[in-house]
Amino acid sequence: MTARGNGETAFGVLMHRQLKLIHQMLRSDLAVCRDLAAEIAAGAEAAEISEQIAALRTRSPLWTLQVNCLYHCRVVHAHHGHEDADMFPALRRSNPELSAVVDKLEADHRAISSLLDDVEESASELDDTTANPARQRLVTALGRLEEDLLAHLAFEEDSIALTMRSWEEWP
Repeated sequence: MTARGNGETAFGVLMHRQLKLIHQMLRSDLAVCRDLAAEIAAGAEAAEISEQIAALRTRSPLWTLQVNCLYHCRVVHAHHGHEDADMFPALRRSNPELSAVVDKLEADHRAISSLLDDVEESASELDDTTANPARQRLVTALGRLEEDLLAHLAFEEDSIALTMRSWEEWP
């Protein structure tokens, strides 16, 4: 695959698009978790939640929130693990000038990992009690995660685009 006039290759463009697609799925899942947390924080009726859990556990907002948040956290942890192990070293090899950017991205991953742990812990502590402090902790943790993760994803996509889009093969 040869480079285009702008230095991009078909392989590199495809790799960058794939990264952005994965990031869009993470953004979408985060929005679902945030919306569900808002319902719970707004005081969804404990009796209503209990009825829904008893009638059809998988349709309960509380159960859905727990499952979706925990799933989302695992996906983000795994995605960042793959980037740390594979993509970031490839970026460093192909463009040593990105070293400071990759350092920041790796630091972001560590900070986001801590936020994901906060979300997982709060989500796992939810119950039918509207006064349960885990509800507000979850809303707060998701707000912090949303802010930091969305900023990280945008920075990553923008900062590595030129290098990634120039790859003719995996470096």
